[in-house]
Amino acid sequence: MKVAQFVIESRLHWLLSYDRRRADFEYPFNGPQTAKHLIESMGIPHTEIGGIKADGEPIGPDHLVLDGERIEVRAVPPEGELVSEPRFVLDCHLGRLASDLRMLGLDSLYRNDFDDRELVRITVEEGRILLTRDRRLLMHKNITRGHLVYSLEPEEQFEEVIRLYGLKRWIRPFQRCIRCNHPLEAVSKEDVLERLQPLTRMYFDEFRICPGCRQVYWKGSHYDRMQKLIEGIRTGA
Repeated sequence: MKVAQFVIESRLHWLLSYDRRRADFEYPFNGPQTAKHLIESMGIPHTEIGGIKADGEPIGPDHLVLDGERIEVRAVPPEGELVSEPRFVLDCHLGRLASDLRMLGLDSLYRNDFDDRELVRITVEEGRILLTRDRRLLMHKNITRGHLVYSLEPEEQFEEVIRLYGLKRWIRPFQRCIRCNHPLEAVSKEDVLERLQPLTRMYFDEFRICPGCRQVYWKGSHYDRMQKLIEGIRTGA
């Protein structure tokens, strides 16, 4: 039996069992084991790992841990301003988050019947960031970019993802359908007149339509609420 000492950054403690949520702990293991394997066996997906050191020296995830080594594990830091606009795919537990990200104009794929194999395929083939509440899914060997969403509350999930990926610069509100993710197109009032309620016909003149699901959008009361939310994001409120 071999034993290594692990020091896990506090931001990752919520992924550990209660008895390991402290400054450091010893972790026994048998045979040759990589740092990635041992860390994931504790419950931390590799997508949440920002850096690893062994006895103070940086190592890769495939480093074979030695008996008595001190392994330090850092969390992924916020990405700040990304070079290219991020695109997401979300699991079946994050429908509200998907809608909120689409509201910002961000390309966010979501279906409530995506299975794990399909999520992995889409993430890999389309180069998307996988957002999920399922830590085992993020441990799939082919997943390189993803995030284990911490909160159960939609508003907190929204803030968490915006902060982690520095999404402020990519905000283009009301450019995507919040139902199906398709980019919206401008449409004349006359072309959708028969679909409008009497008060909507009376008070609104600007409309957009989703060419995918044909949902019609206008700047109703929900627009003001969303504008306040977006302004709060932009100003850091």
